[in-house]
Parts: sequence; structure tokens; C-alpha cells
Amino acid sequence: MASADLGLTVGEARTRYFEQAGFPPDGGYAASFVSLGKLGPIPVGFPNSDSRRRAVVMHDLHHIATGYETSWAGEGEISAWEISAGCGRFAFAWFINLQGMVMGWVVSPGRTWRAWVRGRHSRSLYAEGYSDALLRETVGELRERLGLDRPLPAATFGDHTSYAFWCAVAAVHALALLALPVAGLALLVRALA
Repeated sequence: MASADLGLTVGEARTRYFEQAGFPPDGGYAASFVSLGKLGPIPVGFPNSDSRRRAVVMHDLHHIATGYETSWAGEGEISAWEISAGCGRFAFAWFINLQGMVMGWVVSPGRTWRAWVRGRHSRSLYAEGYSDALLRETVGELRERLGLDRPLPAATFGDHTSYAFWCAVAAVHALALLALPVAGLALLVRALA
């Protein structure tokens, strides 16, 4: 996050973030479907559930506070950071961030690890939830409140052990997600045989 941006309100920074990321003015919160592009002629994405909407509002503010981009590497970073800082009772955040962490290992393992350490020594907005008051804070105030205004600390034993644990959880999660379509296909083949 550039130092000049620290004086912006979070609301102003969010508007700029949406523009730079190519998102609609409302961030796509009202959309019924989240598009990830196309696989040939087939649209790829998922329904924009209420659970996702509640989580993504804070996820977007986390992008602003942390400075992590919306690139593949940046999404790996924000996923690791959010899990280690805590996703609270936001099931969708846990679900999508576990997948994002796996992606982070592939595209930028070092950045994903550093984001994990940073998250372990800061706080997320998931514990407090969203309010319009957040949009009136400055980015600098938000970063300070979340503990993001300090340099990255040296990794502790707890950082290493928690990362190992959550990496195992993310790997099992990814394998389970991969196994579901394979199992469904096997059942379909069996039913047609």
C-alpha cells in the first residue's frame, strides 16, 4: 500500500480497488453468479451465495488493508493471511481460502508463507464483521487497528506448526474437492452400465 493511499478513507480506497481490479462499482456483490471466465463456450464460476457476499465484503477490505493484489499470487497471499488471522464464523471464507492457499503454494510459495506469518501476528475483520463505519476510517487507521502497520516479524515455532497443520487441512480439502467429480463420474458410469 503506497503511503499516499494511507490517508484515503477505506470507502475511497475500495472504490479505487474495484476500478483497478475491473470489478463493477458495487464489487459484484449484487450479481447472482460469480464468473471466472469461460472454458471454451462453457461459463465457469459459481452462484453468488449470501454466505459468499458476507465474506467477500471483508475479503475486499482485507485486500485494501494488506495491499495484496487480485493476481493469482495475491489471492494466494490473502488466502493464507485470512486463514492465519482468522475467518471467524464465515464458512465461505474458510472454504475458498483453503483452495486459495493451495494455489498460493503453486504460484508463489514464499509470498504465501510470508503472508501466513503476517496473518498470525495481525487481526482480520471477520471477528468484528462489516459496518459502514469501516468505510469512514482511513486506510492507515485500519492497517494500524489490524496490526498491519508493522514490519513482518520473524517466524516463530507457532507460525511453523500452525502453517504445517493448515497446509495439511488445505491438502485434504483440495483432494476431497478433486475426488467429488471423479466419484460422481464413477457413479454415473456404473448407473449407465
